[in-house]
This record gives sequence, C-alpha cells and structure tokens, in this order.
Amino acid sequence: MKDKLVALADAVSAHIRDGDGVVLGASLESNIPFAATHEIIRQGKKQLNAIAPISDASTDMLIGAGCVALVTGAWVGNVSGGLGHNYRRAAERGEPERIVVRDHSNFSLAMALTAGAYGLPYVPVRSLLGSDMVGSNPEFRPAVDPFSDPPRPVVLVPPLEPDVAVIAVPRADRFGNSHHWGNAGLAQEAALAAGRVIVLADEIVAPDVIASDPGRVLFPGFRVTAVCHVPAGVHPSPMVGRWRRDTEFFDDYHRRSRERSGFLAWLDEWVLSLPDHEAYRARLGGRLEALRITGEALAAPVNYAAE
Repeated sequence: MKDKLVALADAVSAHIRDGDGVVLGASLESNIPFAATHEIIRQGKKQLNAIAPISDASTDMLIGAGCVALVTGAWVGNVSGGLGHNYRRAAERGEPERIVVRDHSNFSLAMALTAGAYGLPYVPVRSLLGSDMVGSNPEFRPAVDPFSDPPRPVVLVPPLEPDVAVIAVPRADRFGNSHHWGNAGLAQEAALAAGRVIVLADEIVAPDVIASDPGRVLFPGFRVTAVCHVPAGVHPSPMVGRWRRDTEFFDDYHRRSRERSGFLAWLDEWVLSLPDHEAYRARLGGRLEALRITGEALAAPVNYAAE
C-alpha cells in the first residue's frame, strides 16, 4: 500500500489547482475542513468552483479572498449569523470579484453528487418543480417521466463530478483508509464523485484500527489522493466526539465581515499572518482546549466474526 501521509500545504499545492471544482466538507454544519480553506487562501488559488453543501462560512471566506469564480450550491453564509457578507458583495457588486451562482436546492445538490458518484447521466427530481431554480440554473432540464400514467413532469439534474473533495474525519491511517461517525451528510457521495480526495484526519492510527470496524469506512483508501494529519482542522465547526462548535468564533467572523475592511482585518489576523494550521491553533490557545470533547458516549461493540 502507498503511504499517502503529507503536509496539508503540500496536499493543497499539488492537488488543488486554479479553476478546480472543490467540495470543502460535505457533512453540512459539522466536519468542515477550515484548515484547508485557510491554506487555499494562503496559496492564492483562483477561479475555483465552490461546490457548497452548506460548508458554513468556509465558502464565504474563499469568496472574500478572491479565490472563487463560481458557486454551485444552495446557500453561502454563516449558519449562526445568516447569509455571507462576502457572498453578497461578490454576487451583488462584484467585490472583490464577480461570481457566478449555479443554483441548487440542498436536495438537488445531493442528487447531483449521487449521480456523479455512481456514473449516472442525470437524475430526475420533482422537488424543483414550481421553483425559480429551473430557470436560473441553465443545466436543469424540464422533462416528462416516461413511466408515469398520466405523464408527470420532472426536472433532469446533471451529475456533479468535483475535481477535488476535501473530507475531514476523526481518524485515518497513512494509506487513506478512514473512519467517520456522526452525520455524514454528503461526504460519501462527494468523495466517490470527486477526481481527487484529500482527507484531513484529526488523528492518525494504525491500519488495523480502521480494519477493525469496516462499517465506519465511507470510502475506500484507494480513492484517496492524500492524507493530512490536522488536529482540530475543522475549527470552528464541530466534530462528533472530538470538538464542540465554536459559535462565538462564527459570530465574531460574521460581525467583522459585514464590511469589506473588517473582513480583510479578520483575514490577516486569522489566516494570512499565520504560516500554517499549527500557528492557528497556537493563536487560539486555551480557547481551543476548552472546546475539546472529554466525555464519552461509546457505541455498543459489534461482532464481525465469520465463524
């Protein structure tokens, strides 16, 4: 097996390219790989297509830093604050650069990634009927269900095949095999649909730890391009059993990013003035340790014996 453990900066440099379609976390509000978001900004990646199944403030940060040309998703913002200020400035005023928005609902985005994961040419959905999205997203195709009697309308949604999916997990081995627990959201679909997968692991463990519980493996190690050991790489988002959500940090970001000048000051303080995620953790200091989950609510053991 190939050892895939690399530094985060090296993974971003080698595997995220200008113009790529990128999924940064796909578990909705949890397990968002903010450390990768910050590194993308430090390296000045440009013209990205941010494929955003929520991803909280991550996409808003990328837009404000001028990394994004296209947003494919249902919403960009800060769950505890509201619509992202950088997103609004870029969409409404072209500041710092104008972005194109390819509208989806959360459900149609999920179905598009599912189609990409399983090699489907499209998926028919009905939930978009009656919405403005059928007109605002030129990739959607109104059609008729050939199996219904009488005929019923559907909307054909094309597959999404991201160039890169960055997925944060509680633990992984050096070879790309990983465990995920809690809400998976679209992490499995995104990883299977993507051309390259970067795993951010809170902990690196021996392969036999992963092999001991295959039911927690969302995608096989051979689908993974790089593994990065990044403790608390999801801060300020939560990770089940590891880190609580830093709501105060989110709220501070939302308040300061209301004006362009405030966002730039925040960006310099928390991203650009820091060389890497280790320095970010050091700046958080005791605040980060206070977010560590120390209690236990263990799952019942299972028996995988064959005889």
